[in-house]
Amino acid sequence: MSADSGESPRTPGAAPTIYDVARRAGVAPSTVSRTFARPGRVSFDTAERVRAAAEALGYRTRSVARTGGEGRRSNLIALLLADISNPVFFELIRGAEAAATEAGYTVLLNHTRESDQLERSIAERALPLVDGVLLTSSRMSDSAIRMMAKQKPTVIVNRAVNGVASVVADNARGMRRAAEHLASSGRRTIMYASGPEASWSNGMRWRALREAGLELELKVYHAGPFEPTVKGGALAAQRWLSHRVPAVVLYNDLMAMGFAHELQKHHVRIPQDVAVVGFDNVQELDLMNPPLSSVAAPMYTMGRTAVTNLLAMIRGAAHTAAKPVLVPTSLVVRTSSDLPLVEP
Repeated sequence: MSADSGESPRTPGAAPTIYDVARRAGVAPSTVSRTFARPGRVSFDTAERVRAAAEALGYRTRSVARTGGEGRRSNLIALLLADISNPVFFELIRGAEAAATEAGYTVLLNHTRESDQLERSIAERALPLVDGVLLTSSRMSDSAIRMMAKQKPTVIVNRAVNGVASVVADNARGMRRAAEHLASSGRRTIMYASGPEASWSNGMRWRALREAGLELELKVYHAGPFEPTVKGGALAAQRWLSHRVPAVVLYNDLMAMGFAHELQKHHVRIPQDVAVVGFDNVQELDLMNPPLSSVAAPMYTMGRTAVTNLLAMIRGAAHTAAKPVLVPTSLVVRTSSDLPLVEP
């Protein structure tokens, strides 16, 4: 007789039970049940221990089948974020949670750390437990995303994949506005400080800048890739110091912050010596010195729209994957780019 569970040891060859998993993981049987039925009510470390024990015993597949089987819903949505430390996602999360809560759903937040392998691993574990998946700035391959979408209703934010429902910002319009703004102040050469190569948004922004450069007769060039962080922005500034041009557009605002801070260490004046524009329009930009210009997208609306569409798919609605839901962008001009070029 087991002292911790009150159950007899498992008969050799018999199917494992939650009591076997509980013994192996060192938790109560009720904790095992919650781990698979209501993961949001169990701490991450405990859930990982339970899942490891269940997998070792061969219980995981059986328990997962009961959780989502027979057409029953879990009322859970998995939200996978590339970088939870990036403030651009705060409003998106708020919008997603608002739409989910109104519909009686809970959002399970997962941090994929800009890793396609970690993202895929998390998604594979989450799929049997949730009714749908919301991917944000996914780093997985198109084929992996399409395979996931065949298993559970899936919506992507900040990326478009053929055959999968998506909500994206109008990157082309935002970059065009930035290029026009910089050109209007006499800045005819623009450096684009690139983000991750695997980022769909990064590729779209660079393509849009090249097209704007051709139409506006500007010189544009690509630098990077850099990490989409403050540190990555500082490295972009080091690149700029060796090849100085009058304007820089950076992949995101975290990079723009690091870029501006690094240049100030070298007594470079912003915007007199170089105009700086970021992407995402996070809240901290007004507090910078100087305040940073940025291309803004309505992230709250994007998160809310994505979850609303995902819930409709969960309830049986057909998605319109052939064409992404496109949300408008705008350029928010602040001091970092709001002065004409000062010739030396």
